[in-house]
Amino acid sequence: MTNFDLYNPTNYIFGKGQIAKLSELIPKNSKILLAYGGGSIFKNGIYDQVKSALSGFEIVEFGGIEPNPRFETLMKAVEIIRNEKITFILAVGGGSVIDGVKFISGAVNFEGDAIEILKKRVLFKDVSKVIPFGTVLTLPATGSEMNSGAVVTIEATQEKLTLGGSALFPKFSICDPTVVASLPKRQLENGVVDAFTHVMEQYLTYPHDALLQDRFAESILQTLIEIGPDVVKNPSDYKLASNFMWCATMALNGLIQKGVPSDWATHMIGHELTALYEIDHARTLAIIGPNLYRVLFETKKEKLAQYGERVWNVDGKSIEEKATQAIEKTVEFLHKMGMDTKLSNYTSDYEKSADFIVDRFEERGWKAMGEKQNITLEKVRQIVEMSY
Repeated sequence: MTNFDLYNPTNYIFGKGQIAKLSELIPKNSKILLAYGGGSIFKNGIYDQVKSALSGFEIVEFGGIEPNPRFETLMKAVEIIRNEKITFILAVGGGSVIDGVKFISGAVNFEGDAIEILKKRVLFKDVSKVIPFGTVLTLPATGSEMNSGAVVTIEATQEKLTLGGSALFPKFSICDPTVVASLPKRQLENGVVDAFTHVMEQYLTYPHDALLQDRFAESILQTLIEIGPDVVKNPSDYKLASNFMWCATMALNGLIQKGVPSDWATHMIGHELTALYEIDHARTLAIIGPNLYRVLFETKKEKLAQYGERVWNVDGKSIEEKATQAIEKTVEFLHKMGMDTKLSNYTSDYEKSADFIVDRFEERGWKAMGEKQNITLEKVRQIVEMSY
């Protein structure tokens, strides 16, 4: 097991009726920026619950944070915070809203051009330099409610880039599984697949000696396989919704990545497909993931076989046979979760995607990716073209 630091200061508040605790969690006399997305919180009652819980606080609202939050939109919120002297941000939404608020938190006091936060992947480590924030989660998927990372899109250049750092953990996150009942089928499908792929990025590498981490990861995968299709059909079932929400958080709150190698190339390629075609993030992962496993088969086959045995109960006669079956089972699950796994099912313009992505990666110097740094630009091209 490799050396690691485990730090997660987020106060995670789970269960029914927890929004009522907001007034206890936000410092008294705070001036709050209430940030949200396209307005679903008005339809599902979350907005009213939040406003009721914050009675007595001075609130400035900022709506319209997009799925795949835009740098250009977020900078408008940064100016509001500066002008209104906001002291606390409350993100009410899913991963996109929370990611957007992480950027806003860091950008307010950033010295220099805020676009450099994304271009240079700035890590924020000094909590005195950011605006504190909390979250009310409305869509389980990204784990952003309990981690310090974020992804933001620069609309002008069609780039989807990351930021993070230990100063960007939420102070608290309220996670009430009853919100799942109001989510559209497509968002539920996306949430399950997003969480599933987060685990795969940290687990499906090569055998190592972090035995407990493997078991943690496998248990999340098994749970998502068990409940995923059912939570889409019965989102008001509290048992299903609560396990789904907790799985999504555990998939990316930092625990299962400690002491182990990780990949993340599926996400890096998938982000470019979202930037280019506006395909839902989770659906780009479903397009790319299985083909990345196929192209990297020789270096991933031992872990693929383990995954096949432990998660899917495959019983092939060789490592190669078990690994192949594991990929097939994964694709079957993705289809069961409503995913198309071919890029051509989303756009007729797919043939330009390989050149676009390879050129982008070359410009950024991303020429060796994955847990073994063996995903070259040529392999990226192969993965994307195999995904047509």
